[in-house]
Amino acid sequence: MNCLPPSSIAEATVTSGERKSRLESVKLVVLGVLGGVYIAFGAELFTLVTSDLAQVAGYGLSRLLGGVAFSVGLVLVVVCGAELFTGNSLVAMAAFSRRVSWRRVLRNWGYVYLANLVGALVLALMLFGARQYAFSDSAVGANALRIAVAKVNMPLGTAFLRGVLCNWLVCLGVWMATGADDVTGKILGAMIPVTVFVASGFEHSVANMFFIPMGLLLKGVPAVVQAAGPIPGLEKLTWWGGLWVHNLIPVTLGNLTGGVFFVAFLYWVSYLRSREQSASGDTH
Repeated sequence: MNCLPPSSIAEATVTSGERKSRLESVKLVVLGVLGGVYIAFGAELFTLVTSDLAQVAGYGLSRLLGGVAFSVGLVLVVVCGAELFTGNSLVAMAAFSRRVSWRRVLRNWGYVYLANLVGALVLALMLFGARQYAFSDSAVGANALRIAVAKVNMPLGTAFLRGVLCNWLVCLGVWMATGADDVTGKILGAMIPVTVFVASGFEHSVANMFFIPMGLLLKGVPAVVQAAGPIPGLEKLTWWGGLWVHNLIPVTLGNLTGGVFFVAFLYWVSYLRSREQSASGDTH
């Protein structure tokens, strides 16, 4: 398996960011919806795999295996092709290199974020209608409900920092996949950092567009609530205060910070800034 050196990955990321920022609206929306669906597939597999695994493997190992399961989402995005808001933090490199305007970067982020939300909600509704939550005597639904409640009960600062750490790793996964020359390398490049962030309990805004709405849907299913048992903080699981104020807003800001600063900016400074300044100087 061959891999590009970091300097070449930086150049490829700028080229990709320039292309992404110029995609037509229809393509951005369609690929963004697919990106939301693919991450939601990873999230639902994580929910299924971890529904009873901790009882057998213990907490740490169950988180690790759940992380491997969740990574299928980014693998689908990278290999099959889709637009993902968190990974598109790297589009900022094209703006740092003055190849596109920040207005185009913000346009990309806006379209993709909303499209990811639609995709995640669509899959949540489909899985709810398919009654997947009833598997294993509603243990899968109970796990989904507990996951959602835990996410809306985090302090805002915790949600923000977990968002920073999450997208630092997600963008490194995209970075590594960009550097790989074959499908196997791209899969491994995407899987490893994502497994780390999920096992560590960090927060991914697009995944939470699935996790929390799924919990909100299941909150009204008596069999699931009964299987979950008493859950402190269940009252905070709401569509506005719980989903947005206590999770998506701080996590989204954290995701942008982690991806834009800790990956896009720092690698631009390391590999492209001096070269671009020299090239600019040569033209004067």
